[in-house]
Amino acid sequence: MGTLTEKLMQFGLTRQEANIYLCLLQNKQLSGYEVSKLTGISRSNVYSALAGLVEEGAAYLLEGETNKYMAVLPEDFCQNRIRQLMKLKQELVSQIPRIEKDSEGYITISSHRHIMDKIYNMLEHVEYRVYLSMPAEYLEQFRTQLEQLTAQGKKAVLLVNEMPNPEIKGCITYLTDKKDRQLRLIVDSSYVLTGEMTGDAADSCLYCGQKNFVNVFKDSLRNEIKLIELTKGDYQR
Repeated sequence: MGTLTEKLMQFGLTRQEANIYLCLLQNKQLSGYEVSKLTGISRSNVYSALAGLVEEGAAYLLEGETNKYMAVLPEDFCQNRIRQLMKLKQELVSQIPRIEKDSEGYITISSHRHIMDKIYNMLEHVEYRVYLSMPAEYLEQFRTQLEQLTAQGKKAVLLVNEMPNPEIKGCITYLTDKKDRQLRLIVDSSYVLTGEMTGDAADSCLYCGQKNFVNVFKDSLRNEIKLIELTKGDYQR
């Protein structure tokens, strides 16, 4: 997931700002001179970065005979940034021209992080039903979304090689014997995401809305469920 500096950079800080922010957190109130001495960053760069931190809402300026700076608590800074981004998201979504429907072609989703993002996005847009089979260690990250879907009256079917504990409320869960690392996701019988999940940047999945491909994929999953019911008959609602 990266260092603390790299994680802070995901919230809009430069590398230098992130390092100085961490320094402020560790030392309460500091002047620009003191920050420069502690970090080894030149005073001119320190003052520029401190001004950026104040503007970004990551630090407070304490005016006095000698101006000092204090870090905003990480939870407050991060939450404020998320709130700002959510507002910006709403503005962008309302203003950017919309594509009428997703592409029906074949799209490659590369890297584990992007695959996880795509799963989140697909689950956000479920209208009727979802079928999901994936390695057990990643399923927990989607528990809240899946339980929200079923609470809304939408159907969620899981195929797992290890039962979730506790069970994911409202989902129909089938226990399979498969020990592979495959992801298989179908949303509303319209879109499929499938591929290998190992947690690596080299992971790759195929996303498709092509009708014939989706139908073949759906039939394969349906047959697997029927086989489980015939041979085991064990599923949870």
